[in-house]
Amino acid sequence: MTVSYYLGIDIGSVTTKLVVIDDGGTPRFTLYERTNGRPVAAIQHAFAALRDTCGETSEIRGVGATGSGRHLASVMVGADEVRTEITAHAVAARHACPEVRTIIDIGGQDSKVIFLRGGVSTGFNMNTVCAAGTGSFLDHQAARLGIPIEEFGAYALRSRAPVKIAGRCGVFAESDLIHKQQMGYAPEDLIAGLCISLARNFLQNVARDPQGRKIKPTILFQGGVAANIGLRTAFESLLDIPLQVRRCSLAGASSAPARRHASAASATSPLSAASRAPSPARTAPTPAKSLNSTLMTRW
Repeated sequence: MTVSYYLGIDIGSVTTKLVVIDDGGTPRFTLYERTNGRPVAAIQHAFAALRDTCGETSEIRGVGATGSGRHLASVMVGADEVRTEITAHAVAARHACPEVRTIIDIGGQDSKVIFLRGGVSTGFNMNTVCAAGTGSFLDHQAARLGIPIEEFGAYALRSRAPVKIAGRCGVFAESDLIHKQQMGYAPEDLIAGLCISLARNFLQNVARDPQGRKIKPTILFQGGVAANIGLRTAFESLLDIPLQVRRCSLAGASSAPARRHASAASATSPLSAASRAPSPARTAPTPAKSLNSTLMTRW
């Protein structure tokens, strides 16, 4: 028996995410792994894993691509929909949390705030000149301190006296962190101070909206950095508002409408975004793609 699926691909600067849902919107396959600067190889590996799990006769009825490598992914797999991370995150957030008003998204190399009203994006801001606080920056600091990135946030929560760290610029933040480390401050105090500094930098720069839009609850924290409980705690302390965290790589897809011929197939990172598959009501029917046909052989 042939089963129809809808597929979402998110190729980010640091990680690659892939999720497949069935006609009822139930996730049937997910993959989350580091891109390692080789997006082509990452896509090949992802689809090889998908073929091994779902079988070569499975029909892909709709494909959506997002992320910084979305155009490459689209060419490789023949995507029906190509969407920016802004649109993808807004769609995924609306499905996951209909009452969401603000999305804080911090990924591998960029950070952004998205404002929504009635489930529709009304605007967004992104970091422009500095990557301080993004996933790649935190990865680098964790490696330099000899701490697994998965434990970075837990270290921050153990702090009793966070150190003040300059966070307006990634270069200055690292320099100040090294200086304070040489002064003998405990790792947990350094990390807690860094989390607070980076959260404050985000709120003062990225989230400062020239049109006067404000961060309002319900707030959804998405992107890879949302897995860092230290940064989440820092945001909640500065905003005095609790954050909802979507860390799962299939957050968007699992929240898509559970109906036949689902109109959304989303891939979000724990640590990213969703992309909508074409809606049959608005576009011509998409021929089914078999996993052993062009979808797998475009490499």
